[in-house]
Amino acid sequence: MITAAPLPVGAIEAGGTKFVCAVGSGPDDLVRTEFSAGDDPQQVLSLATGWLQAQRVGRRRVAAIGVGCFGPLDLNPRSPTYGHITSTPKPGWSMFDVVGTVRRAFADIPVALDTDVNAAAMGEWRWGQGMGLSDLVYLTIGTGIGGGAIVGGRLVHGLVHPEMGHMLLPRLPGDTFKGICPFHGDCWEGLCSGSALEARYGQPASSLPKDHEAWSLEAHYSALALANLVLTLSPQRVIIGGSVRKAGGLGSEGFFELVRDRLKAALGGYVVSPALDSGIDSYIVPPRLGDDAGVCGAIALAQDALAASCPAE
Repeated sequence: MITAAPLPVGAIEAGGTKFVCAVGSGPDDLVRTEFSAGDDPQQVLSLATGWLQAQRVGRRRVAAIGVGCFGPLDLNPRSPTYGHITSTPKPGWSMFDVVGTVRRAFADIPVALDTDVNAAAMGEWRWGQGMGLSDLVYLTIGTGIGGGAIVGGRLVHGLVHPEMGHMLLPRLPGDTFKGICPFHGDCWEGLCSGSALEARYGQPASSLPKDHEAWSLEAHYSALALANLVLTLSPQRVIIGGSVRKAGGLGSEGFFELVRDRLKAALGGYVVSPALDSGIDSYIVPPRLGDDAGVCGAIALAQDALAASCPAE
């Protein structure tokens, strides 16, 4: 019996600073390009959809499109503003219709949308550190902080979608930094995203030495946030991506060692599980797909939308 190759699908990972577009069927089958996000959403979406329209695999065009987009987003299909970016502080993007713009370019194929971090969670669940699990959290700590979750084998949406980076955390004694979040000031993102670290110390995280106080602060607040997630969602694994976890003199290995130790301290022995003791090195982990987790997740969203659009045999 000859098994047909998977139909190629298109993906857009729409980040706050750049868009990654790809065509393929998974992490080992990707043709990709990048565009600067800029402040003109119509322009960058035109570039992205134009590139996807031009791609062919053999004689076949893409069969579906998946979009993982920065937010907040309206993900309620019954809402009149479904598919719009809502209250973002990014200039020019508030209330922009992402889904409508992509659908106008691809009127005859399925288009799926979710947050960029939910997409990354999906990518890691299908092909990465989440394979075989039913419950996981994916976090990105970079320019901003965001998180997505899979619970019981399904992406979490609920009221809107998770906004884990805007958790409010107890302040370290003596930490008087007011925070940079335009909505909450000193939420997790406002205190120790990459942008917050640069505002605190006057230099990007990538230039901070291994012994800089920023890393202890970063690990402390991140561990508090992780403790909240462990206590509320009880994930089987927490995956942390983004630029900060591998930045500066501390590096990825040092970052994860600090965060794991601080998480155990924050939980205080209350949650009893080998995963949080001898197995913690396999519990708090970097993404197996690396920086491709988001775009691969958008591929997965497209594949699922395509499967849902096909009548059952």
